[in-house]
Amino acid sequence: MAKAKYIVDEKGRKKAVLLDVKEYERFLQRLEELEDALILDEAIQTTQSLRDYGEIRHELKREGRL
Repeated sequence: MAKAKYIVDEKGRKKAVLLDVKEYERFLQRLEELEDALILDEAIQTTQSLRDYGEIRHELKREGRL
């Protein structure tokens, strides 16, 4: 679990988060993994037959959807 520090406003409402760089990098890595999983799921649902993952990823990048 991340050990975050919060920046709050004058009313004590959380406005920002401070994370250790390594923790931030882990979050980014996990986000990329989840995006890849969503892309793969979309590719499976929208194609009649399976295609090469690299081809699908390249196509999605070209279309600006990745």
